[in-house]
Amino acid sequence: MLPESTNGTGGTSGGLAVPMAWLCAEYLADEVLRAAALVAPGSLEYRAGLRALALTVHLAEDPDRPPAGRIDEWLRHTAYDRPWPPWVEERLAGRRAAGGGGPDLALAETAWRRLRDTWILAADLDGREDADPGCPVDEGEQIWLPAWKLGLPLAHLSLHLR
Repeated sequence: MLPESTNGTGGTSGGLAVPMAWLCAEYLADEVLRAAALVAPGSLEYRAGLRALALTVHLAEDPDRPPAGRIDEWLRHTAYDRPWPPWVEERLAGRRAAGGGGPDLALAETAWRRLRDTWILAADLDGREDADPGCPVDEGEQIWLPAWKLGLPLAHLSLHLR
C-alpha cells in the first residue's frame, strides 16, 4: 500500500492525512466507468459500479505488478463466479489488523457499507431457472438487490470495454 500523504507538512505529525490510495482508486474507477458509458454518471447504478470498482482496485493494490497485470487481476476479482463480498471483507479485516488503514481504510469501509446496505430495485441478474437460454434475464421481472450485486457486473463489463 502506498504511504499516505499530508497537506504539505512532509509527513510530520499534526498534518491532515490525505487518503491518496483511495482517491487514486476512485479516480481510476470513475475514468473506466465514464469511458464505458454504460450508465449515466450520477445514477444509482453508476455509483454502485464506481464503489465496487474502486474497492476492487484499492484492495487488490500491488504497486510492483505492471498495469496490464493489475487489470487482469481486477477482471478476475469482479468476475461473476468469484466470491467478491467475502474477498472484500477479508481484505478490509486484514488492513484493520495490520493497523495501516487510516483515512484510506475508513473510506473503503464506508464504500463497502454503502454497497452492502443499499438495496436497488433492478432486473433479476441471476435469471429464472426456466428462462430461455438466449435471454436469461427478464428485465420486466425486478427484485431488490444489494447495490454491490448490480455494481460488480457493471464494473467488470466496464473493465472489458476499457
